[in-house]
Amino acid sequence: MHDPAPERDSSSATFLFADIAGFTALTEAHGDEQAAMLVAEFADAVDAELPRFGARRVKTIGDALMVRVPDPGSAVLLGLRIAHDVMHRHGAPAVRVGLHHGPAIERDDDYFGATVNLAARVSAAATGGEVLLTAQTAELAPDLEGVVYESLGPQTLRNVREPVELVAAVREAQMYHGLAIDPVCRMAVNPAHAAGRLVVDDTAYFFCSLTCAGAFARHPGRYVD
Repeated sequence: MHDPAPERDSSSATFLFADIAGFTALTEAHGDEQAAMLVAEFADAVDAELPRFGARRVKTIGDALMVRVPDPGSAVLLGLRIAHDVMHRHGAPAVRVGLHHGPAIERDDDYFGATVNLAARVSAAATGGEVLLTAQTAELAPDLEGVVYESLGPQTLRNVREPVELVAAVREAQMYHGLAIDPVCRMAVNPAHAAGRLVVDDTAYFFCSLTCAGAFARHPGRYVD
């Protein structure tokens, strides 16, 4: 006979996933070594922020970080910090963040369950520089100073049976420091120091390297939504 399985604790918290938007394109444009260095720098930068928000990194999955934050309000503020501050400079990749609050099963310093799965799906729905969370999570942190929520309505998420109401967390008077986003590799670019600039349909696009500018020039429709 097998011994009975040990009981597992269930605890509620906000689970945050943050990753580098367009990481595959970034790797193709700049190579594996530079991409790996950016992921390491990203992880170190996020780790330095976690203590002040009462958060801890659970694990790293490729270019994505999974973080557990007991307080949903702190999680939203941390998400905005990660998306807009920790890597926001010329030559840095754009970061996207997704959050959801709820119970999860803890096992061997990792967490499992529907809450974690949904948080990952919310993150996948975000674009670079965006912080998305479920409306349920936003209701738990309704009055954050300097933060407003923009409703995106019910969204269909991969492998989630029912549409989920999502909101975007936005800082009031959000400052983006005048940086553009390279449409090929999704890295932040200071227009004054861009390696290239192309105009398509009256819209100017800035590039971190001639490699990205060339890729865009050959197939602009691939990168322009």
